[in-house]
Amino acid sequence: METLKRWERTMERWEHALADRVLHREPVELLDALRRECDAHAVVCSHTRVVVPNAYEVELPARVYEKAVRRGGRVDQELTDNLARHGESRDYEWAGPLTVRVTISDDLPNGRYRVTSSATPNVRAGAFAGHGEPVP
Repeated sequence: METLKRWERTMERWEHALADRVLHREPVELLDALRRECDAHAVVCSHTRVVVPNAYEVELPARVYEKAVRRGGRVDQELTDNLARHGESRDYEWAGPLTVRVTISDDLPNGRYRVTSSATPNVRAGAFAGHGEPVP
């Protein structure tokens, strides 16, 4: 069992190192925040079924948002893919289609980012009610 735990920690470190190289430090923290949000709102329906929210909104300050857009990648898609892998590793069932929307916000409490989630059975990234503009 200890070997399995060490292997899991090693895989997580590799994943963080890769994400850190690709997305720099701030988005790695975002990945952790998304995972925590997902885990914190998991609802155990039975011993084989755990349902988690499927619609996530990540609010970023304008400067961080602009840096993410300048790098050229689709940050929202990268975050969605990573969260999907996390859910798959935990055998989570999404409440609907998984979507992560990245927006700009000027009123963040910690000045870094804010992550919120909801269970929305039919959702598109553009259908969120929130602040800022989605990543183009």
